This record gives sequence, C-alpha cells and structure tokens, in this order.
Amino acid sequence: MKTSMSRFQIHDDLTAPEGSQPLLRGVLSTGGQLPNFLGVLAGAPAALRGYARLRSELRHGHLEPATLERIALAVAEHHHSKPGVALHARVARRTGLRHDDIALAREWDARDSRDAALLRYLKPLVTESVAPAPHLHEEAREVGWTDEQLLEAMAVVALEGLTAMVNVAGDVPADGSVEESRSQPLRAA
Repeated sequence: MKTSMSRFQIHDDLTAPEGSQPLLRGVLSTGGQLPNFLGVLAGAPAALRGYARLRSELRHGHLEPATLERIALAVAEHHHSKPGVALHARVARRTGLRHDDIALAREWDARDSRDAALLRYLKPLVTESVAPAPHLHEEAREVGWTDEQLLEAMAVVALEGLTAMVNVAGDVPADGSVEESRSQPLRAA
C-alpha cells in the first residue's frame, strides 16, 4: 500500500520553526494529535499565528457550530480538499448533523431554511468570485441573518478557503493517516 505524502513537511513541536513551537505545544497540551494541516502551516510561523488568531476569534462569534460546519463542508468540497471534507464531516456529526445534512452542505444547501439561505448567499463568493445577487442578500436578511453574521460567515469562508488551499497545494494527507516524512525526524533522533 502506497503511503500518502505531503509536499510540505508536516512539523511537530520538535521540528517546527521556533516561532511556531509555542502554538503547537499549546495545541498538543489540550490532548490529542496535531492535525496534519497545522503541522504543515507551522512551516510559516506568521501564517500559523494569523490562522490561529482568526480561528480563535471566530469561535467566539455569533454563528452556531452546525452552521460553521456547513460552511466549512461547502468550502472544502468546492476546493476538493479531501482532508477538509473528512474532518468537517466528523465534526458536523458531533454537532448533530446527519449524513444527509452533510451531503446537502457539500452542495451549498441545507434542510434548515435559515442555513440554506446563508449558503446560497455565500456560494457565488466562493464558486464564482462574484458578489451575491441582491435577491440572495435580501433573502438572507429576511430569514434573520444580520450584517454582523453575514460578515462573520465571510470570514469563515476565507479561513476555510486558506485551510483547503494548503491541504490541496500541499497534498496534505487526511488526519489519522500515516505519513512517512512525519516520522523521519524521529528516526534520526
């Protein structure tokens, strides 16, 4: 069986540049494995810090976890980010979304009419790089999305777009997979 291998080094707290080490140690101290995406992004400390700051702020925003996961699934699917789709499908299930909800989100849709309107609003921004049609903006507002929430949703799109681009450009393997280059520094030690 051929092992998937990232184009970028997947760092850990021992191999990462000095500027990334504190953040990685913080992630590892919460328990669990370091996601491959963060291991790759650690190769650029400024990018890692920027990503972590924006992710942290958005966690304290006004969008529900299920809504965040629907957006993340749609963006990951659009960019063909297999690790992103896999990760967000797992997290979406933990937020209570069912398999059919996940499938709909990957197509920029939702059974929840409010989230469906938000996804329709965001879709042209991602898929066509154009402003949503005025009727999509009005529809989102009519179902209760505020300007603050719409802007926050756009920030989530940007963050998830960065994640997907790194995953795709780096051919980053899905979390939980074994990647030979990740264990090389340990063998040398």
